[in-house]
Amino acid sequence: EKGIPCDNLLIICWSHFQLSRMLHLASSSTTRPALSSAEIHMPIPHAHVARRPNVASGPLHSSTLQAAQRLVMLRRLPPVHAAKPTIAAATVSVEASSSQVMQEDVENVVIIGSGPAGYTAAIYAARANLKPVVFEGFRNGRGGQLMTTTEVENFPGFPEGITGPDLMDRMRKQAERWGSELHTEDVESVDLSVRPFRIRSSDRDLRAHSIIIATGASARRLGLPSELTFWSRGISACAICDGASPLFKGGEVAVVGGGDSATEEAIYLTKYAKHVHLLVRGERLRASKAMQDRTLANPRITVHFNTGVEDAFGGEVLQGLRLMDTKTGEKRNLAVQGLFYGIGHTPNSSLVAGQVELDEAGYVKVSHGAATSVPGVFAAGDLHDTEWRQAITAAGSGCMAALAAERYLTANGLVREFKHAEEAEGAAAGEGNGNGSSASHDSSSGSAASAGVDTPDTFDINADKHKGQYALRKLYHESDRLICVLYTAPTCGPCRTLKPIFNSVLDEFQGRVHYVEIDIEQDPEIAEAAGVMGTPTVHMFKDKARLEVLSGVKMKKDYRGLISKHVGESAAAVAAEQRVGVTA
Repeated sequence: EKGIPCDNLLIICWSHFQLSRMLHLASSSTTRPALSSAEIHMPIPHAHVARRPNVASGPLHSSTLQAAQRLVMLRRLPPVHAAKPTIAAATVSVEASSSQVMQEDVENVVIIGSGPAGYTAAIYAARANLKPVVFEGFRNGRGGQLMTTTEVENFPGFPEGITGPDLMDRMRKQAERWGSELHTEDVESVDLSVRPFRIRSSDRDLRAHSIIIATGASARRLGLPSELTFWSRGISACAICDGASPLFKGGEVAVVGGGDSATEEAIYLTKYAKHVHLLVRGERLRASKAMQDRTLANPRITVHFNTGVEDAFGGEVLQGLRLMDTKTGEKRNLAVQGLFYGIGHTPNSSLVAGQVELDEAGYVKVSHGAATSVPGVFAAGDLHDTEWRQAITAAGSGCMAALAAERYLTANGLVREFKHAEEAEGAAAGEGNGNGSSASHDSSSGSAASAGVDTPDTFDINADKHKGQYALRKLYHESDRLICVLYTAPTCGPCRTLKPIFNSVLDEFQGRVHYVEIDIEQDPEIAEAAGVMGTPTVHMFKDKARLEVLSGVKMKKDYRGLISKHVGESAAAVAAEQRVGVTA
């Protein structure tokens, strides 16, 4: 305006009128002798700048802030640059583009991860009519670490205590009741450099105005030289998944660690093992006082302080550990049939590494409770909690993240409101599991064969789904179909994840496949004869021959492909089904 020459011009304006005036001045020949680039910052929600190729525009910010606050925000946010444009001319469209953006398929909020943080965030976001999309995770299982936790005795509202999987089932149903859209899928990538943010999962691509990251943390491993050799053959990171295995029943097992996780696993394993050795590298336990007292008072638990594990040894299965005294260096062997890890966790932050600020250990840095270094992106739970790591604090941080996301969306005029569907009551009763499956396959229903264990009076060889050892023995000797056996345990969290997935695949093969569910606690002799060392495990039989063994939770396409192969379908049909299964 004063005719001062400049190489680069930053235009900050608070209205369309000011933008038009500034562009006119910047484009005039008398004030532009050396202007080579310009950047426009227009802090009005979704204001639309219709420009010619030589005009660049910067990020759009909320008009609800005071001018001084806007300037501070502009300094903190990365600018959007054009490649050295020269301003020639520009026209400004006064109509706001918020309605245009809202008409596009952009979610209000996407929640990545489940567990107490993710599900609580989903409950609060859904109650705010935001209809959150929740990616629960697949490879690590939905529900987070609580799905591998035995008794939760300090979560308010459960005076008698509750198992971790049961607590997560309740939270999941509550999130579903209020309208959350749940997908048991892994998010493979996010792009936080664009607006709206882009999220790509194993089955779908989405855009969202805000993201809540609640991916939690994963159990650490020791990295022993023979760890992979004996993994799932004596070494495990999940006592409630594998503790009931016949491999450990009546034998001696070891647990590594000195915190709450390790002491909890040691106490739980006394239900099955004759004796439990708790191996602690330091001179004392780090668990809560209540857990310490309970552990030290248990006659079936021996605590070995100043003890490290150097390696494992055995044959087909684990037979013992090589230990070292961390003070004296003395080495010795300990004969055990099982080794369970309870040595802490590593944050699952690789998805956003390089996009949001992390600390040295890989935890996401937050301010004001939940906000990350990227506006519109929030973190909850163990992903940023380096100190407390409790179920109740994770739930609280999920609540904060949802409220912060709602405030962010409202302040920026981005909210697309959804009214609660009347079907919420059905979801609360368990009608549906968020994966498009019916209530008959809901993870909390106990099993697909919910009518109970087959007996000589109830067994029907023509039925597709069965439960218990009587049915398995009859089918093994008399059926000419492929028999799919799922070995589960009552407290196994991953089993609850797998049941609806596996059942939905089996529904595609009605009349061609028999399904049998075996509870390894109710039928331990069957599990022992089958060599089952952990749950969930799937065996496939045909003509009295075992064809396949699958441990853990696999993708739908993996189960579908193997079943298709063994029921005699053509390769082309299998490939076609797997293509259809992209949405599975």
